[in-house]
Amino acid sequence: MTSKTFSLQVRDDQVGVITMDIAGESMNVLKAAFADEIAALLLEIKANTALKGLVFISGKPDSFIAGADISMLDGCKTADEATAIGRMGQQMFDQLEQLPIPLVAAIHGPCLGGGLELAMACHARVASSDNKTVLGLPEVQLGLLPGSGGTQRLPRLVGLQKALDMILTGKQLRAAQAKKAGLLDEVVPNSILLEAAVKRALKGKPQREQPKLNLVGTALERTAVGRNVLFSQARKQTLKKTHGNYPAPLKILDVIKTGVDDGIRAGLEAEAKAFGELCMTKKSAALRSLFFATTQMKKESGAGETKPNRVRKAAVLGGGLMGGGIANVTATKAGIPVRIKDINAQGISNALKYSYSLLEKKFKRRFISKAEMQKQLLLITGTTDYSGFHDADIVVEAVFEDLALKQQMVADIEQHCSEATVFASNTSSLPIGQIAAKAARPQNVIGLHYFSPVDKMPLVEVIAHETTSAQTIATTVAFARKQGKTPIVVKDGAGFYVNRILALYMNEAANILLEGEPVEKIDKALVKFGFPVGPVTLLDEVGIDVGAKISPVLATELGERFVAPAAFDKLLADGRKGKKTEKGFYRYGKNVKKGQKVVDESVYTVLGVTPAPRLNQDEISSRCMVQMLNEAVRCLDEGIIASARDGDIGAIFGIGFPPFLGGPFRYIDQLGAANLVAQLRNLQSRFGERFAPATLLVSMAEQQQKFYP
Repeated sequence: MTSKTFSLQVRDDQVGVITMDIAGESMNVLKAAFADEIAALLLEIKANTALKGLVFISGKPDSFIAGADISMLDGCKTADEATAIGRMGQQMFDQLEQLPIPLVAAIHGPCLGGGLELAMACHARVASSDNKTVLGLPEVQLGLLPGSGGTQRLPRLVGLQKALDMILTGKQLRAAQAKKAGLLDEVVPNSILLEAAVKRALKGKPQREQPKLNLVGTALERTAVGRNVLFSQARKQTLKKTHGNYPAPLKILDVIKTGVDDGIRAGLEAEAKAFGELCMTKKSAALRSLFFATTQMKKESGAGETKPNRVRKAAVLGGGLMGGGIANVTATKAGIPVRIKDINAQGISNALKYSYSLLEKKFKRRFISKAEMQKQLLLITGTTDYSGFHDADIVVEAVFEDLALKQQMVADIEQHCSEATVFASNTSSLPIGQIAAKAARPQNVIGLHYFSPVDKMPLVEVIAHETTSAQTIATTVAFARKQGKTPIVVKDGAGFYVNRILALYMNEAANILLEGEPVEKIDKALVKFGFPVGPVTLLDEVGIDVGAKISPVLATELGERFVAPAAFDKLLADGRKGKKTEKGFYRYGKNVKKGQKVVDESVYTVLGVTPAPRLNQDEISSRCMVQMLNEAVRCLDEGIIASARDGDIGAIFGIGFPPFLGGPFRYIDQLGAANLVAQLRNLQSRFGERFAPATLLVSMAEQQQKFYP
């Protein structure tokens, strides 16, 4: 006999408590299969005329409802089938809303997607003040829109502007923010959550008031002219941000506008129809595949059945930008005490200041309390010697890209730490085997390559050399995950995976620049293709000097196709290192308005180039992209990455490869291996061997194979 997910317990005060608890699952998700059970529950409620109110609560200790089970969408063959799923959710929540007695949602932990749609169908919402409690509608991140009434109920609760901001971005609110926005009626400690919800249910059904707006908000939201301006501006901003690559945000705008102009019934009809149409798009399928892949990865240790050692204390070598960022995510995300060592007190001061400024921003935005801010800051300490390192379970090295220096760091850690301490190097290009070459305990040495800025970039590469132990891999993967990162395990080798595929993409952009294409045209072409920033902007952001250091390492280890164009030397000779020195391809400093991008025209003189646009945007993006795709296939063939899935996640989370394309390997499947080989051979005949197609790609084209059959 299958256990029930929903149970109703009637208290002495005649308030019914509906508890949702999916057996055997760590989180609750909504499934189409629950329709019959909910229908039976509603009949039971309606039959009990003594009930004075209802409270809906989760039986899980740390979550309310994490959303709907999106795997049910993969079974849909047509838009109509997906629309029917949306309609079913709408009808279910309509029935809850129409109950004659008050229904209060008692929310603790994540309340997302369908979970928030259910909560909004209740007559009131009480949430715990716990940091785990977050509310949001993240469907847009899956190429979808909220399909069970969310597009219609949220604007009526929080106002149009706030609703658009939340639904178009998938933004999540903490309890205090949600209360301020009007999404919650009350925020209480988790220990009294149920009693507070019961108390509210006994007060009877609340009168639903209009969202509180200021003068400008009233003019924009409560007049036809104002609403037209609001939607027009939202559309412009959305297109500017998405470049038309994502259909969901535009559908969201249309559906919300329909509900505002023609009423909630018309809005719900439009919502269900749009939900069905979006389900069938390739872009949503790619984004959903990414969600499933990352979910699956969370269950993997990176080292088979090996269980990780617990990290109770961490240390970081180097208080620079990377070291400060690594210490920050260790303390604030993982909650692990971290000790920073730098050669001088200024380095430690800079690292502490880095964390303080990030936490202060969170505090000012009401994301954390003052006490929480101070608690997290106290987890970070500093030293100019190795005092306090003896009990560190993992040491992350973030010093200069110098092999002898990194080898010295390994020797120092082996001397000052325990035999089990993991030494993780945040190198971006040096092979880990070389860093471990002189180690007494090479099995403890591993690569842990973060991306800048550490607090924002979600990916880390965990790089195992030939003798890295399974225990070290599992411990490092678990540590990175606690820091809020998505780790992929890659094989040792120059550039690893992400920098290797990025290097050829950047080199090709440089070649196109040296042929005379303007800087801003190259950047615009790749942004339009779907990257968050263009390759020239990225080079300015990362540092031209950093690119110049990595290129020779890659060329020495991997061959001539990695030899960078001579542009680097000319730029560095002119003192151009990029944004950090306010001198690069673009102009920086006081004379440039915030948010404005102006090319420093003198860069063309330094490079000996006269700008003369000849290529169209597609030709520019195609030449850069095929280099990245071809090298990704080589990495898979050489075992640098374990699977196409890992390669896709690495490219999307590491360098912002367009998520709606699903990653390099899903994109190759979409293009067809034979078409990609034909493109590469055409370019090879024009520009030389750097475009020679990878052996695996050629064989896949001949056999008409796909990476995802």
